This record gives sequence, structure tokens and C-alpha cells, in this order.
Amino acid sequence: MNKIGKPYFFAVDLGATSGRTIVGHLDEGQIKLEEVTRFPNNLIEQGGHYYWDIHALYFEMIRGLKEVANRSLNITSIGIDTWGVDFVCIGDDGAILRNPRAYRDPITFEAMDDYLQNVVSRQEVYSITGIQFLNFNSLFQLYAMQREGNTALKCAQKILFVPDALSWMLTGEMVCEYTIASTSQMLDPRTKELDEKLLASVGLTKEMFGRMVMPGTQIGVLTEEVQRLTGLGPVPVIAVAGHDTGSAVAAVPAKDEKFAYLSSGTWSLMGIETKEPIISNLSYERNFTNEGGIEGTTRFLKNICGMWLYERCRLEWPEEIRQLSHPELQGQAMTVEPFRSIINPDDSAFAAPTSMIAAIQKYCHDTNQPIPETPAEICRCIFDSLALRYRQVFEWLKEFASFDLDVLHIIGGGSLNKYLNQFTANATGATILAGPQECTAIGNIMMQAQAMKQVGDIWEMRSIIAKSTDLVTYEPEDKEIWDKAYKKYLKITTK
Repeated sequence: MNKIGKPYFFAVDLGATSGRTIVGHLDEGQIKLEEVTRFPNNLIEQGGHYYWDIHALYFEMIRGLKEVANRSLNITSIGIDTWGVDFVCIGDDGAILRNPRAYRDPITFEAMDDYLQNVVSRQEVYSITGIQFLNFNSLFQLYAMQREGNTALKCAQKILFVPDALSWMLTGEMVCEYTIASTSQMLDPRTKELDEKLLASVGLTKEMFGRMVMPGTQIGVLTEEVQRLTGLGPVPVIAVAGHDTGSAVAAVPAKDEKFAYLSSGTWSLMGIETKEPIISNLSYERNFTNEGGIEGTTRFLKNICGMWLYERCRLEWPEEIRQLSHPELQGQAMTVEPFRSIINPDDSAFAAPTSMIAAIQKYCHDTNQPIPETPAEICRCIFDSLALRYRQVFEWLKEFASFDLDVLHIIGGGSLNKYLNQFTANATGATILAGPQECTAIGNIMMQAQAMKQVGDIWEMRSIIAKSTDLVTYEPEDKEIWDKAYKKYLKITTK
């Protein structure tokens, strides 16, 4: 690491399977990152439920902070981003009431339909929130917990979303950060406040949440206890875009507002950045979502299944296949017949099957297509289908956007997938700009830099990110072939 005295920003970046602490600094108009610690985020299965170990995550934050203190780094501020929707219940004595439930908990499987049929209608919920319907959204988790008589919820004086809970553990200050709150399906994106009717429908009030803050707000400083544990001083903790996708989209290295983005990983999130939410009959029909972005923007996007399909199949393949690198296996997939078998990646059959391979094969059988058998055939089926699904969503986005769309930025881990990136260019007809890979951590750190007055607005941030990133360009090819394949995709997936 660099010499003592240079100001660093400390990012806690937590995903649903692993977490990292990272330091970053600005150097001659570019952003430089270095990983400090990496650790698993273990899903705990107990008593028929799934939980997150919130104290283990706190421990890992402290461990990372101790490490930078031991290296005598000058930490200017701290920011935390995590996955969305999940929350922590706090008692009137200031204690955490049980580990928080994880969004994959089976209690939510039936709760959404029950709530929408018997409490508030589907159309009304969407008209208030503009959020797409996913059974694990906070609103339905809370309804399920209320329905089961959950003790932690009954005794809760405060409810904090996961990044806000971790910030509270560091500072003692309770806030409700806008981007993470927007994932709950309880926030009105026009007022940028939690909706009282939806809160009341699950027995809650606004007062049970921390004060609403926007990204870039200082939450507080490290408590004396945390200072003692880490060896640091009263370092400020900044509310970055607490939702990891919010931080990722903040790091899109776009030159102007006329772009779409694809955050590519286990989930794919494709959307545009808008000044106002888009809530209409058409966005409701197509189940688009309006999540909070930085500087008061809205992330108008759609969740797409993403590399979840490939990851699950890879776990099932024989050991000799799993030992192949991703480029080796994907290279084999490029040698088999294209568009032989096509699926809808967002079909409910692929949400959580016992066997992903069996689910893909059954879908192909049920739609009278050749059944992919080998890993290469299955991989090719997944990549072809994802690219065609991206085209469908991209064309919908062009209908919603108030500007021309001909550039698609691919960010996240999937930005390194050269085969899928080229397929996406071919399918959508858009120029693809791939990178950066570390978009979530970059967005987290750049929001801290903005809060500490080291950079200006979002466009200055993005200019710095663009200068710091080696973007890879993919231009569309084989238009006629992909147009024909898209017609086949629409025919199969609309049956």
C-alpha cells in the first residue's frame, strides 16, 4: 500500500455470498483500488428458516478497519453497500432482535400473492411504488412475519435495512438510506419517502425507521467503542448508495445521459437512468422497477435471471468439467450449433429448481425443441437465451426512454465475459462498452469522495471512472442471423 498520509476511502461491499473491504484513493485524476479483506457471507439454515449472521458481518468490518489501522493508512471516510430488501429488527433497549431473515427464506413464497389478494391490490402497490413484484421484497417479508406472529417484529422499535444496520453498529446513528429503502416496495419514488398506507398494512409507521438520507450524507463518526476496537479515530461514515446496484450504476462510465446499462452477474439488471420515475400501465404490464439512484435519479430497470443459470448448472456437472476455467468451458460452447435450444431465462421454472440442468431440459422438451445434453450444449443454450432476453428488454427500454439508445454499458463481473458480451451486441444491435468489473466498490468510493468534496457531480465522477477503466468495445455482427433467432425466441417464449 501507499505511504502514510495519502487520504483513502474505505468501502465495505457485501454480496449475498461473499463480502470484501476495499480501500481506494484518487491519484492524478484516476481512481485506484486495493482489496483489504475478503470473507464469506454465510446463509444460515435453522429451524426451517434462512438467516444472515449480522454480527459476523460486523466482525469482518472491524477486522478490515483494524487492518488499515495496522498499516497506518489515513482513512478519510467509510461507506457500506449490500444486497437489497433485507432488514434488522432493533428492540427498545437498543439490541438486535435475532439475526435478520434472508430474502431466500421460504416464508415469503406464498406471502406476496396472499397480500395482493387480501390486503392491497397489485395495481395499487405498483402505482404507489413503481417497484416490480418479487416475492422477497421487504413488504412481503414483513407481511409474512406479521402473519406468523414473529416475535422479533412484534418487539421491534426500529427497523433498519442491512447497510443502515451496519452503519448504526459503527456509529450509533440510525438512518434510512434512500436507495436501499427503494428496494423495499414501501417507498414512493415521487415523494422519496416511505408510504404510510403500505407501512400501516404491515403494522408499521415511519417513526420505526431511521431518518431518510440521500447518498452522500454523513451518518456520523465511529463510536468510541469502535475506535478502541480498531485503533482508528472518529472517522466519518458516509451513506453511499447503500443498495449495491445503486453503487454499481453510479460507476457507469457514461459520457452523457443517453445510455442503458447492464449490471451483469448472478442477476442481470438492465435499465436506464431517469430524472423521474416511470410508472404507467405499460411499465406495470412489463414489471419494470423504479429504484433510487444517486443525486435523486431513478434507476428504471428490469431484473433478469443472469448467470444464475450457468452457475447452478456448473455445480451439477462432473468434476472434470468443473475444473475447466470459465473461458475453456465457454469456448467449447462456441463450437456447438447456435440457437438449437432456447429458453426464457426468467421463466419461474428456473427460480430455484432442485436441478437446473433438469429444469432447462424439461423446458426444451415441453416446447418441442432439441434437448441440450452436454455441458457445451447447455452453456450455449444459456448464453444464446440470455442475449435474446437482453434484446427483448433493451427494445422495451427504447420505448420507455425519452432519448435515443444505441449504447449499452455492461458493468460488473459479467463485463469480462467476451462471448456473452459479443452476443449481446449482436442481439441488441447496440454498441457494447464493457467495464469496469469492480463497479460496486468504485461507486461506493466515488460517493465518499463526493461527500468529502474531492469530486463534484455525477458526471465528474463518471469522467474519472472512464479515465480509470480500460473499456472493451463490442460492435454488432451477423444481424440477419440474430434477427431470425429473435423471432424463434419470441415464438417459443410466448407460448
